[in-house]
Amino acid sequence: MADLDADGLGAEHALLRDNIRRFLKDRVNPLILQHETDKTFPFEVLGELRDFGYLGGYLPESSGGLGIDYLTWAVMMEEAGYCWLSLRALINGLNIVGGIIDAYGTDEQKDRFLHPLMRNERRTFVSISEPDVGSNVAEVKTRADKRGDRYVLNGGKLWVTNGMFADFGIVVARCFSDTCQGGLSLFLVEKAHTQFDVRPVDTMFVRSTGTAAFTFEDAEVPAANLLGQEGQGLRQILIGLNFGRLNVAMGAVGAAQCALDLSIDYARTRKQFGQPIGAYQLVQRHIVEMTMKTQAARALGYRAARAMQAGKSARIEGSVAKLYATEAAHQVANHALQVHGGIGYATDYPIERIFRDTRGGMIPEGTTEIQTLIIGREILGISALTNGERA
Repeated sequence: MADLDADGLGAEHALLRDNIRRFLKDRVNPLILQHETDKTFPFEVLGELRDFGYLGGYLPESSGGLGIDYLTWAVMMEEAGYCWLSLRALINGLNIVGGIIDAYGTDEQKDRFLHPLMRNERRTFVSISEPDVGSNVAEVKTRADKRGDRYVLNGGKLWVTNGMFADFGIVVARCFSDTCQGGLSLFLVEKAHTQFDVRPVDTMFVRSTGTAAFTFEDAEVPAANLLGQEGQGLRQILIGLNFGRLNVAMGAVGAAQCALDLSIDYARTRKQFGQPIGAYQLVQRHIVEMTMKTQAARALGYRAARAMQAGKSARIEGSVAKLYATEAAHQVANHALQVHGGIGYATDYPIERIFRDTRGGMIPEGTTEIQTLIIGREILGISALTNGERA
């Protein structure tokens, strides 16, 4: 058996990690500060990341993917988070959409949407949350009324990642037709063919992800853009969210590792009172706490990836990983800010951005509170969620 490291990974994973980190450091890191300032994103780098498999590489080869296993994918998402959580967020959304279209789309939908997406020729979004609907996906109020050969959308969506930049995406809406009376359904909506209002939403974290709010007023979508069957949208989108939780968890691990590496370097080189600050016991305590939390989060993320690879639903593993990793990452970033002192506040230094971005990881793909309730339900067999998510 090939030698494995402490995390159970072999030489191939280590080589992949090193190659990705080197590429992102050389190609993406120099761009981050300017794009964070301008609230834009360098989409050209996604095309360059295609060779690593970031654009649908986890899909089977029969679908145009590379058949990347979930553990390898976890390593890849950790490296994206190590570089920039805005990058991780856009890769996450792109692949959630790709996976759902691959699973439920028609051949025509795959030709129009999935294949160009994997070639970095199209930009996408997932539109679930609404002004009054967050974690409780089942309570989505946006309507899609069937009228002849089209559906008419009315309602509002909020916190749409990449909504400002994307040209199409998935909208979750409550469907009404002769064969469906209010069941949630998924629709592929193109900005070029469906008229609706799009406005930017400024956020504290992942500032380069083009977060938007949508308003639909009698917005027409061709019936051919229904994704899968009417009324099956809740099950379809929750499958995507479980995959998203692994992505968020591993991105958080990467951000935590980056904060830890920066802090170790700073503690070794920054001198106060005639010696490196790393010589002081309280600084060492920060470093040790950061190391423990990062390693534990990574182990939980890999556990979730292995469960998914084994074909399990991985509901508890994914939620445990997402809950722990996102909270741990922000705690690590907080320690890092303390180690760095005043320089940690500077916006041209990564710690300030990592601190903001890791706080945001506790919200998407189900808040910390929702993850807690999902885990409690899986352990006890008793649900504290009455009408809400059934992930």
